[in-house]
Amino acid sequence: MTVIAWIVEGTWPACVDAARIYAPADADITLLYVTAPEVPAAARGAYAGLLGRARPDRDPGTRLEHLASASARQLLAAAATRLGRPCTRSERAGRAEREVVAAAEGAGLLILARDGDRTHLGPRSLGQASRFIVDHAPCPVLLVWPEPAPSVATIPPPPPHPPHR
Repeated sequence: MTVIAWIVEGTWPACVDAARIYAPADADITLLYVTAPEVPAAARGAYAGLLGRARPDRDPGTRLEHLASASARQLLAAAATRLGRPCTRSERAGRAEREVVAAAEGAGLLILARDGDRTHLGPRSLGQASRFIVDHAPCPVLLVWPEPAPSVATIPPPPPHPPHR
């Protein structure tokens, strides 16, 4: 069985802990980090538009790509250390929701953390990317709270409905 744990800044410890607890001992665990290409692309575009293309060696987009990759490697290393068992580290670049769904193809379990409003129970506790992943995952999903879950008292009251006849 392959278990994919989506590693994201701020919520990764909960995903790693869930993998430690719920992944079978013989599971192949992959720690997945997705780098978004938008920031380096924007810097590259601004540099080309404002300063011209005369010095491609000074393109800030390339520097940002290197920094993002180094940051991803550090985060994946910290996650692997916390996991404390053999695993594969995978870094992808692209739209996070699409890359995570693609990586989960053929997996036995995908682990991700809630990343929206974590002060209330409910659908808003998922950000856009996480909602897409939950809706499109090609395998079972374990959705974890990165901190203790809010009380069930945070569930909003049901909408008012006229009595049924």
